[in-house]
Amino acid sequence: MTIVPINRGLFNSGCLDISVTSVLWTEDDKGLHCDLEFAGFVEAWTFMNQVAVLAETMDHHPDWSNSYNKVHITLISHDKGCVTSRDRRMAEAISEMVASGTV
Repeated sequence: MTIVPINRGLFNSGCLDISVTSVLWTEDDKGLHCDLEFAGFVEAWTFMNQVAVLAETMDHHPDWSNSYNKVHITLISHDKGCVTSRDRRMAEAISEMVASGTV
């Protein structure tokens, strides 16, 4: 499966206590964002299923959407109103999943 990042950027500082850098994520006042494009719908849905298992394990769940082969992910700690270390750990875990080719 080929994953093609649509938006590229670096994390910037904000309401956080650890720093993570990844080419897959952008950050604004609404959270960390990642847009991915897959070969097709089944590949995109497979990725989402794997992230869902990860989210359950980490007890931190993304806001996301899917349109055919595209997946948009937003991570934000709604209880804090900003990006926290939980969001950054989740982003790092998703990035590692993508980089390792385990999706």
